[in-house]
Amino acid sequence: MVEERREEKEEKRTIKKTLLLLNSIFLAIGTSGGPLVMRLYFIHGGKRIWLSSFLETAGFPIILITIIISYLHRLYHHNRRRRHNTTTQIIKPNLIYMKPPLFFASAIVGILTGLDGYLYAYGVSLLPVSTFSLIQATHLAFTAIFAFFLVKQKFTAYSVNSILLLTIAAVVLAFHSSGDRPSGESRKQYTIGFVMIMAAAALYGFVLPLVELVYKKCKQTITYYLVLEFQLVMCFFATLFCTIGMIISNDFKVIAREARDYELGETKYYVVLVWSALMWQFFYLGAMGVIFSSSSLLSGIIIAVFLPVTQALAVVFYKEKFQAEKGVALVLSLWGFVSYFYGEIKQARKKNKNGCTETQLHQTLSPNP
Repeated sequence: MVEERREEKEEKRTIKKTLLLLNSIFLAIGTSGGPLVMRLYFIHGGKRIWLSSFLETAGFPIILITIIISYLHRLYHHNRRRRHNTTTQIIKPNLIYMKPPLFFASAIVGILTGLDGYLYAYGVSLLPVSTFSLIQATHLAFTAIFAFFLVKQKFTAYSVNSILLLTIAAVVLAFHSSGDRPSGESRKQYTIGFVMIMAAAALYGFVLPLVELVYKKCKQTITYYLVLEFQLVMCFFATLFCTIGMIISNDFKVIAREARDYELGETKYYVVLVWSALMWQFFYLGAMGVIFSSSSLLSGIIIAVFLPVTQALAVVFYKEKFQAEKGVALVLSLWGFVSYFYGEIKQARKKNKNGCTETQLHQTLSPNP
């Protein structure tokens, strides 16, 4: 019996590690791809802020498809078990597991996400990739602060070192930001963009631990399937929030005209919009999945470490200058990422060692042979 439980725990641990790796990859792709595609839209003639923020969450129907496929898969296995087991009653799987409290919590997170998307899109429309990426990196500090207060996030020497390194990387990048103002853009516009990105970083730094708090306080067992439902509702309300903004600003009326005038051509205009929606869906799905598999702090660190990577890609695709400061920041960010994971590995080994010691002690004290 003890051996079966141990095997079951090991299997769950393996699944969680696999989900963490998969969602980390999704988050990395979205962190770099989302801003680059969004900036591509603005560089070549796009001007609609609400449309850009709308695209950040409009890809949520992809999650609905995933949920339906997962449900059909579970229903198939349920029917098979029922055919082979006629004595025991087997509960039929539900399509929706989310209860009202979690639904309302995800709706609130969705509205905050929609607002954050608008702030971010506004900043991206005015600032080059190198500048808004370095400002966005400050969200890690906000995440750490809010995680401490909301979910009592415990810090280790390695996680603190990681945060310090990533913060220093952002400061190093800040030294060259004064020369990054696009030509023809006023100082006022540049300042507005700076403030908008900073506000977006602060708000998202609050949203990440808020999601973790919802997971902890929710009176439901949080499974990855339930995380997908949470993501679906969150993105729906964020998209609804941005849709209202698009209606008020008449974005729907000018999309066709903007597509015709787009510098890369009308077809590529719509291709950019579709890819933007896909990339941001990778981002949000990865962020929610990493929080489920680990913590909001790790989610924040992955986002922060890939911001310099985004800058490097901007150098390749948008011919932005790559000063020495960017190279130093990239090294510091990678160092911070390695530091965090090294600390996590050490903690995991320590927990496993303590767990083994407790098991051995229990077996020694047990009256049964």
